[in-house]
Amino acid sequence: MELSDANRQIEALRRAVDGFRGSLDFEGLSENIAVNEAKMGEPGFWDDADAAQKLINETNGMKKKAEQFHELDEKLENLEVESQLLAEEPDADMQAEFEGDLEQAQQALDAYQLDMLLSGPYDHNNAILEIHPGAGGTEAEDWGEMLLRMYTRWANQHDFKVETLDYQAGEVAGLSSVTILISGYNAYGYLQSEKGVHRLVRISPFDSAGRRHTSFASVDVLPELDETVDLEINPADLRVDVYRASGAGGQHVNKTSSAVRITHIPTGIVVQSQAQRSQLQNRQTAMGMLRAKLYELEEEKKAKEKAALEGDQMEIGWGSQIRSYVFHPYSMVKDHRTNHETANTDAVMDGDLDPFINAYLQWQLQQRNPQ
Repeated sequence: MELSDANRQIEALRRAVDGFRGSLDFEGLSENIAVNEAKMGEPGFWDDADAAQKLINETNGMKKKAEQFHELDEKLENLEVESQLLAEEPDADMQAEFEGDLEQAQQALDAYQLDMLLSGPYDHNNAILEIHPGAGGTEAEDWGEMLLRMYTRWANQHDFKVETLDYQAGEVAGLSSVTILISGYNAYGYLQSEKGVHRLVRISPFDSAGRRHTSFASVDVLPELDETVDLEINPADLRVDVYRASGAGGQHVNKTSSAVRITHIPTGIVVQSQAQRSQLQNRQTAMGMLRAKLYELEEEKKAKEKAALEGDQMEIGWGSQIRSYVFHPYSMVKDHRTNHETANTDAVMDGDLDPFINAYLQWQLQQRNPQ
């Protein structure tokens, strides 16, 4: 790389970083961190474990925002020094190190910009992710299992915790439905990009004739909400059924009716949990899932009303096809909203979703601010 080209890239990085510096209130951020840390030191802080964990996550998020910016600024300062040294005394080894540092700085800026795009009220929350295979029997159920593996690998790469809340195995292979909780800062903000129908085209491993098959699976993503969210649920509107848990789980499975299914009668929404060891825990988990679904239903209703007032006829909801994964006759994964695509299907199925997530968040920002 020519030094002049590198310097132009550094100047662009500097403009972006200075832009962030102007938009962030670091003094206010530091004050909020100090207030939260004082609360953590108070007696009885852990009396309400959920509220305590929420405060810790919020504080860690603020710290991360400040630390990421300072690390980015420091990388840029080092690059500016390295560029000046190279201009004064060219050196092949220093040039190689400089180019590596420049690439790392660009990646750090991209990651920081991605975080800054997450401004929704629940973007920082954990994510409840559901996968439901479409029609197609074993082929579709295997596709559902492949998607579960993809999201699990993505979560592991980001040091997020994955917990299976409910898993229904397919008749021959794969799964008939699964609900997982992905816990980590910004989990919902990132994974909201995955909500919709995912289409797979491949040579079926279950077809002895080796024919090409198309499979579909819907993915729903909800923010995990706590009881502080203003959402009333009338107990009279609920039907609660208990049953024996199924699937992997050791001796506890199938011996007690610990699994819980809750039906919200007015809307027909059904949620179920069998991951916990006690019926009470599963009921609490299922209620959390129901709260998230009812919140989503209310938000979709508001969005439809807003679209009607504005004359926007675009379809609202998660039912439309958002992404295609083609394994045959060529290799391609393409997002139909952003047009982002890649030929490296193996990397995507191994959890390399960040380019698609970044493209979606940028696209979403443009949808909100078309000017």
